Amino acid sequence: MIKAIITDIEGTTSSLAFVQAVLFPYARRHLAEFVRSHADDPAVQGLLADTAAAAGQALDTEAAIGQLLAWADADQKITPLKALQGLIWEAGYRQGDFYGHVYADAATQLQHWRQQGLALYVYSSGSVHAQKLLFAHTEYGDLTPLFSGYFDTLVGAKREVAAYQNIVAQLPFLPSELLFLSDIKEELDAAQAAGLQTVWLKRDGGLDGTGLHRQVGSFAEISGAMLAA
Repeated sequence: MIKAIITDIEGTTSSLAFVQAVLFPYARRHLAEFVRSHADDPAVQGLLADTAAAAGQALDTEAAIGQLLAWADADQKITPLKALQGLIWEAGYRQGDFYGHVYADAATQLQHWRQQGLALYVYSSGSVHAQKLLFAHTEYGDLTPLFSGYFDTLVGAKREVAAYQNIVAQLPFLPSELLFLSDIKEELDAAQAAGLQTVWLKRDGGLDGTGLHRQVGSFAEISGAMLAA
């Protein structure tokens, strides 16, 4: 029986278009200005040091900005970039520049599952800080109280089995008691290899009923039978 659900964000709880068309462009537009204006902040200084370490060379502030922008343009899942994007998005949320997008079916089901006593977690390539910001600023209000924990690339890449093993090691559940939701087959493959149950969100349709993962078009289609498996 499923005792906890771990959900992806992009393309699963939230629109891929929101992340790609709103969040990423916003962070890129404001990155250089944000880093320069916060260069004396300890958090930003730490991220600049992490950027240099990840790049494998010494970088001054302008060179670090250039490296971060290059990673952003290449859609690289580099931890200091993700963390910096989270700081920039925080400023945007606070200024009311945008709200975090969450599908209505996801918001409804997450609340229903929590009321049923299921533990809920998030695992996304975006930083934990960015994850909390998104769920704290939705049209449905602050959804962060629904979640018991968050995971990002610090546990490993989402297509690597070891990442899910690391998550399991931090939770009080057996792998078989965990259900992972994602729209990416390779992520589901890795989770399944680590012993987790899986459900493939295919919001654009194309359900074919084949393959190793159960397929649904929305959270509303995740049945009680799937959770009792």
